[in-house]
Amino acid sequence: MDPHQEPSDPKRREFVQVAAAAAATLVIGTTSRAALAAMPAAKGVSAFGPVRQVDAGVLNIGYVEMGPRNGLPILLFHGWPYDIHAFVDVAPTLAAKGHRVIIPHLRGHGTTMFRSAAAARNAQQAALGADGIALMDALGIKKAVVAGFDWGARTADIMAALWPERCTALVSVSGYLIGSQAGNVAPLPPAQELQWWYQFYFATERGKAGYAANTNAFNKQIWQLASPQWKFDDATFERSATSFVNPDHVAIVIHNYRWRLGLAEGESSFDAMEAKLASAPPIVIPTITMEGDANGAPHPDPSKYRARFTGRYEHRLISGGVGHNLPQEAPDAFAKAVLDAAAMVG
Repeated sequence: MDPHQEPSDPKRREFVQVAAAAAATLVIGTTSRAALAAMPAAKGVSAFGPVRQVDAGVLNIGYVEMGPRNGLPILLFHGWPYDIHAFVDVAPTLAAKGHRVIIPHLRGHGTTMFRSAAAARNAQQAALGADGIALMDALGIKKAVVAGFDWGARTADIMAALWPERCTALVSVSGYLIGSQAGNVAPLPPAQELQWWYQFYFATERGKAGYAANTNAFNKQIWQLASPQWKFDDATFERSATSFVNPDHVAIVIHNYRWRLGLAEGESSFDAMEAKLASAPPIVIPTITMEGDANGAPHPDPSKYRARFTGRYEHRLISGGVGHNLPQEAPDAFAKAVLDAAAMVG
């Protein structure tokens, strides 16, 4: 897209017009585009500093960076339906220890946009893992500690499994989250299927339309169900909800869950990666897995994935009513895990 061209799609044009008001707060990357301007009313971003943009693979990725550029790189990946603010209290702690901390918006979130209008709005697991490596390449990072929760934990797991030479250490909330379409065919016990209600909702056109029409209300409900003891306020949710305005958000979320059930195709360029991931490859780098004691979202028992980690390993259960969004609910515990995982190297 021409950087000076007005987008023809009305929704995209509206996004660009609203975003332009916040553009002064951004540090735009190598290909500045109006469509890649700031999130509307990006409340709370000042806690991180400026949102930067960089071309990385098929995306122009929005990210926040903190700490010295010569510090040990740490990449923090958020999940759905969350955003970079999940790490708003984690990143400063890591930066204060001298680390270079990078928190990207996943595809379909915040200011991360596809560089081509023709690109597939694909959210299969391999694509998100490849995004992480593309971001490292774009920023000139050879190796980094990778950490995350939910979609972000899966992204970090995939990076660690397929590119161990690029990953120093791993912190993964809910452990080993790499899956496959074939593995997802097997039915679960009714109580577990109930926890995945939204996955089945998204499999329908009614669900797609419902999510598009009620994105914030839907996502706030997920926050409440996934973290039943987390007493977040409206301002905290609204700060992250600005990231759901992304024009590709609905398409990415729907594709992610439909792909898992085999109801949507991926891209053939990821076939070889998906074949490797379907074999449940071991993760050989130093790893700390974590779980909150009040996680209301679907998650595996730690005993089910212990054997998948063959390097130095530790599991931590974080108590005190901590739910699914562990970095935001227990930032000190998450930051400590990242620091401790980095110290496990060597």
